[in-house]
Amino acid sequence: MVTSLRNRLVRRSVLKGLSGLSAGLLLARTGEQARAAEREAASMTPPPDVTTQPPRQWGPNAPPSYAPDPDVVVIDRSFRDLVSGNATIHRVWDQGAWIEGPAWSAEGRYLLFSDTVTSRQYRYLWETGEVTLFRPESYHTNGSTFDYLGRQISCEHFLRRVVRWEHDGSVHVVADHFENKPLSSPNDVIAHPDGSIWFTDPGYGDSVAEGHADAAGGEANPDGRIRWRVGEELIGAVGGMHKQPDHTFRVDPSGRIDVVLTQEQLPNPNGLCFSPDFSRLYVISSGRQSGAGGHDGDLSVHAFDLHRQELPLSNPRLLTNMRFEGVQMIPDGLKADIYGNLWCGVGGPLGLCGVFVFNPEGHLIGRIRLPHGVSNLTFGGPKRDWLFMCAGESLYRLQVNTQGAGPA
Repeated sequence: MVTSLRNRLVRRSVLKGLSGLSAGLLLARTGEQARAAEREAASMTPPPDVTTQPPRQWGPNAPPSYAPDPDVVVIDRSFRDLVSGNATIHRVWDQGAWIEGPAWSAEGRYLLFSDTVTSRQYRYLWETGEVTLFRPESYHTNGSTFDYLGRQISCEHFLRRVVRWEHDGSVHVVADHFENKPLSSPNDVIAHPDGSIWFTDPGYGDSVAEGHADAAGGEANPDGRIRWRVGEELIGAVGGMHKQPDHTFRVDPSGRIDVVLTQEQLPNPNGLCFSPDFSRLYVISSGRQSGAGGHDGDLSVHAFDLHRQELPLSNPRLLTNMRFEGVQMIPDGLKADIYGNLWCGVGGPLGLCGVFVFNPEGHLIGRIRLPHGVSNLTFGGPKRDWLFMCAGESLYRLQVNTQGAGPA
């Protein structure tokens, strides 16, 4: 009896020990499985993007890009059809100060762009990816385009004019005055198939950095403190000395210049583009520039109906107020693709700035995040299916599943 009881107690003790050992082994196995799962999850974690610290690396020494690119953000399903899951953003050049005005030359197979601060124009060569100096003095050129005959058209801040470079190398002044007053600082320009040239003329180039300020008493130098003649021997000899009210202009093939939007209708006009069928004109109203004085725009994109051979524009309306996640974004340049979507360069906080893409109804469908606000952009490449983006000192590119609507 005693022996049997003792045997039962020993057996129970052994079973309890085995049970504890099994539980320990089970816990150990579970812990190892959890750690393995954590390691697997870590290996699948998306790479750092521009919202992380440290920020995403760029340039030739950066690690390989991940696909799909975490900084190409799909908001609406329709945007997924416009971008490829294998395409990634690349920085192709970073030697500028503030680059602007990208335009694709179909004949030359190069991308033209400007540095408004250093007053130079560059070109990105398609075949080699090399960036070369194109014009060592561009008179602080901002926006540029190519017309339907392949001629370069540029807005020169310093000389306050719009020029066209002819095929023989000569330069033709498209516009430098309106109502016997010099222009302010032509900003962006587009070409129409009918031979007309459309451009915006705000006061953003009335600054020391990107052109020259007004003489004393002008809107950009009201109290005369800016030494507007300092640093450039041509200041005062050419170009305007006082800005005039903001205008958006159309120059017809004969050279006649017409106002299509006044300052009251759209203050601080900036980027502009046509819809693919030329039935609409889109114009951005920007805010007051730092140190420029003057008045405010509404930081929005506006749409107008365009009727061939008929001015003024009709049916003015707000396309988008450019507010995103409670933040007022800063629109700058924009282009339309063949489906009528608008690709708009925007400034704003890190993680939000870059490119916003809107459908023709003005709904935001996608974003491209970059570490700097985008001043302007265009579609290029032989098939016009590469998006080139000017952002601060750098030029970026991304292949897309659409094509640009215009010639440049």
